[in-house]
Amino acid sequence: MKVYMDKIVTILKSISEKNRLRIINALLIHTELCACQITEFLGVAGATASRHLGLMVNAGVLKNRKQGRWVYFRVNRENQELSGLLSWVENRIGRSGQANADLHKLKQILLIPCEELSQKQRENGACITLKKRKIDND
Repeated sequence: MKVYMDKIVTILKSISEKNRLRIINALLIHTELCACQITEFLGVAGATASRHLGLMVNAGVLKNRKQGRWVYFRVNRENQELSGLLSWVENRIGRSGQANADLHKLKQILLIPCEELSQKQRENGACITLKKRKIDND
């Protein structure tokens, strides 16, 4: 029983942060996203996005696959224990203004090829959105 409870706690901790819930919501709509797309979508540094993604992969909430240089993430739909939780998240977050804004932003990001997106992130030392915000605020 303790092992099962520990597993539940790990899963809940892995999604108990706003950006992680945003990632899950985006992945419930867009079946699979590249790490560079998620980084850009969140508007955070690559290391921050990687930490969020790693926590959810380790908890079994997300799955990942590597294709060449790219790492793609998706919701772990094979784990039936997550289906109720994922439905709950989708129903609560999917209706929010934040979710609508996120999906609009993500739609624009998906128009940029991963190669270009990743290269610009490396050159700028941060995601394109963060650099643009800084320039816009100056």
